[in-house]
Amino acid sequence: MAGLEFRLFGPLEVADATGRILDLGVRKQRALAAMLAIEPGRVVSLDRLVQELWEGDPPAGATRTLQSYIAHLRRVLEPDRPPRTPPATLLTRDPGYLLAIAPGQVDLERFAAGAAEGRAALARGAHREALAAFDRALDLWRGEPLGEFADREFARPTVARLHEVRAAALEDAFEARLALGEAAAAVPGLEALLAGHPYRERAWRLLVLALYRSGRQADAVAALRRIRERLSTELGLAPGPELQELERAVFAQSAALLTPTPPPEAH
Repeated sequence: MAGLEFRLFGPLEVADATGRILDLGVRKQRALAAMLAIEPGRVVSLDRLVQELWEGDPPAGATRTLQSYIAHLRRVLEPDRPPRTPPATLLTRDPGYLLAIAPGQVDLERFAAGAAEGRAALARGAHREALAAFDRALDLWRGEPLGEFADREFARPTVARLHEVRAAALEDAFEARLALGEAAAAVPGLEALLAGHPYRERAWRLLVLALYRSGRQADAVAALRRIRERLSTELGLAPGPELQELERAVFAQSAALLTPTPPPEAH
């Protein structure tokens, strides 16, 4: 339904066209709304909803209880719908239910779409356009995705996927900043990213490059030593080929590591 906005970063909120936050009811009913909202426009089977809502151990009468939750959510989402008229937002579709909203009405979907937009701009060399797209997307991250339901099994795949999208988007944004000559400004953010994701070799490569281009060659070498030791000690691995190639370039003080003259922005 046009006008509704589903916010799944942090506590679940559904706002109507006026911005009013709707009362979604008890926790299981809220969880049901979240389960449908992470699949906008797609049918989710009744059996799957029952199993996930009761985490594989549904009680007798679970189907009837779920159907009552659906009926209540329909009233909440469409409070002005006349009696005995079919719903337009939460639909019954074999073999289950469908939330008839556009992906853009769900903040998680807008976040993923914004990250993809930034990545496409980066690929064609439109670095400032890419940064603007990443900033818009990352601003949507107002709390943990599905944070209200972090302890629920149904949330875990979505949470894991979005954390990966966010980490990759941050790396992409730092790559764009380096291309624009913003090496020194990128260092603190890259260090913060690595504090939460200590094994992301691409982030380490970007940090080493940012340090080197900031005139901090000794710190770049120290960063290379830190990741090599971490991988060896904690995972029993050697750095990947791209990190090894960067390491050789740093020790050789290769001119290729210097900030290139930014080309005209591609459109």
